[in-house]
Amino acid sequence: MTVTECSSAAARSRPASPAQQALVKLGLTRDIDLALHLPLRYEDETRITPLRNAREGDTVQIEATVTASEVQLRPRRQLVVTVEDGTGSCELRFFSFYPSHQKTMAVGARLRVRGEVKGGFWGRQMLHPAFRKAEGALPAALTPVYPTVAQLPQAYLRRAVASALTRVELPETLPPGLQPPLARFDSKNGLQRLWNLREALLFLHHPTPDVALATLQDHSHPAWQRLKAEELLAQQLSQLTAKRERARLRAPELRPQPGALALHEQLLGALPFGLTGAQRRVGEEIAHDLGRSVPMHRLLQGDVGSGKTVVAALAATVCMDAGWQCALMAPTEILAEQHFAKLIGWLEPLLAARGLQVAWLVGGQKKKVRAEMLERIASGQAALVVGTHAVIQEQVRFKNLALAVIDEQHRFGVAQRLALRQKLQHDGMEPHLLMMSATPIPRTLAMSYYADLDVSTIDELPPGRTPIVTKLIADSRKTEVVERIGAQVAAGRQVYWVCPLIEESEALDLSNATATHVELSEALQGVTVGLLHSRMPGAEKRAVMEEFKSGRMGVLVSTTVIEVGVDVPNASLMVIEHAERFGLSQLHQLRGRVGRGAAASACVLLYSTGDSGRLGETARERLKAMAETSDGFEIARRDLEIRGPGEFLGARQSGDALLRFADLATDQLLLEWARELAPVMLDRHPDLAQRHVARWLGGRSDYLKA
Repeated sequence: MTVTECSSAAARSRPASPAQQALVKLGLTRDIDLALHLPLRYEDETRITPLRNAREGDTVQIEATVTASEVQLRPRRQLVVTVEDGTGSCELRFFSFYPSHQKTMAVGARLRVRGEVKGGFWGRQMLHPAFRKAEGALPAALTPVYPTVAQLPQAYLRRAVASALTRVELPETLPPGLQPPLARFDSKNGLQRLWNLREALLFLHHPTPDVALATLQDHSHPAWQRLKAEELLAQQLSQLTAKRERARLRAPELRPQPGALALHEQLLGALPFGLTGAQRRVGEEIAHDLGRSVPMHRLLQGDVGSGKTVVAALAATVCMDAGWQCALMAPTEILAEQHFAKLIGWLEPLLAARGLQVAWLVGGQKKKVRAEMLERIASGQAALVVGTHAVIQEQVRFKNLALAVIDEQHRFGVAQRLALRQKLQHDGMEPHLLMMSATPIPRTLAMSYYADLDVSTIDELPPGRTPIVTKLIADSRKTEVVERIGAQVAAGRQVYWVCPLIEESEALDLSNATATHVELSEALQGVTVGLLHSRMPGAEKRAVMEEFKSGRMGVLVSTTVIEVGVDVPNASLMVIEHAERFGLSQLHQLRGRVGRGAAASACVLLYSTGDSGRLGETARERLKAMAETSDGFEIARRDLEIRGPGEFLGARQSGDALLRFADLATDQLLLEWARELAPVMLDRHPDLAQRHVARWLGGRSDYLKA
């Protein structure tokens, strides 16, 4: 029985309370879910501090008697209660209170009160402390404070967790002799012994007061280590299972048809540039996979500008040469259009000679155009389909799709990627899947989150890419930057100016794109300054981009809609306003929009220190990394250190559930252990492996198949 189930038919017929609904919202529907819902922090209610020993700034628990209680109306309505414990007195102030509070804190009542001690003109004070009647013995363990949501009070959540811990079954799932490299010292007999899961969970929910709090906060305590080891093992088991399941599936063997010159060779001959060694290498890896009857599940990663699109085009030719369809899906219309323009230029003449076409599919198309595209796709006349998430909508029917290419795959939601795989099944066969990312994946992350993927890396930039100079400039010098823009435009160059928001927000005092557009238009007389943001209609976006690409527009003010894919070789200066607000990989992506031609290029990171006069530590680390390196792999490594895997992975963390406790920066030893144990468990102890994954992931293991 789960915590949300009721014990009787009558109880089940009643609507769920707000607290029960909140539990479901948090995903706490099973006893094991509650058992694994660990505290954010702890409060020490195991001891009483005499008031005479309480120093200003300390958070303490006192036991005292109410000597006065009144509601004061000035300067604002508040309940003021005075308590004494025989060693001193303290004033408790509540600006929000109920009649029940006044009743509990009536004169003469004996209370236990916990809060931060503040000094004041009238002596010690506590503002809105926790309080209750002084009844019963003091707790023997620290009091947990859990992550929660509205409508779910801590008291209710504590009771639910405590109840679940008494019911939950936690049989050992680790095979004998294959435990993780963890142990603790047993003071009774001097032996090293491993914490079991129940012991670890009970301790983490209710640690004893003598524990070193630092070991709980940094997750180095043996109880935490046991949880992290089990979590990493569950993830590795799930991914290895998905990989083995995929190996049993069948996919079309994509080999050129005999007789005609292969599209692949024709494209290589038509390209206005030669491939780099890295492009040739990864192209061969992909072509080898496509020729097998096992579905390819490969991640193609490469730095900004490394030439992933042409590799994808070559993969598409292999597919189309074998008589099958290929789909390329991009996260934004602008990026999809960039791909479409390049692929049309490269492939349309070659396909036209064979009576085939390229189809374009996005959300905002006119009904007639869309109907025509859908017909081409269904008939197979469109050998290549390029578009946004519109490609996976229900009404799209492919004749014989064999290869799906997903660009910037981390920007699609997990559910979208799962829908794509399920949609593309054809005659009992799976499509080959090629995912591309311009955010290189650090090795530890690939070992963990992408253990079920084969990874191809383009680690070489095409010749002719101009090094980009990165400068950090405080926004107090914005006028100088605008003057530099004027000089660049006068020299025939073009400039991007990126803003983080579309409109003003009271919470974030940032310049918006519209205001910046007006400001730069006034400052740069005679220069065409354009505006681009995500809320503009698709046709308007395309018109603005066409103006910029043609060179008729000198400056483009934009939000991050131009983050990936936009390719204008004449643009030589990128200004990123409020750079401290952007993520590191996003800054690197934006910087990659310049340096694509022969002209010397620069990226200016305009930062604001706000009222404090200094940057926060995380922002400072990000900007420092940008100034020190332009290597996307080094940027990715630092980004992982700064943000952690959840944020770094973008949409794949909708399985964020997949790693709640482990830290890839510090738990590499545990990750290696989990990777080595996973195949052993699946081969020798399949029942234990299945129970282990079910305990930790429930239904979320599907996310790893995306």
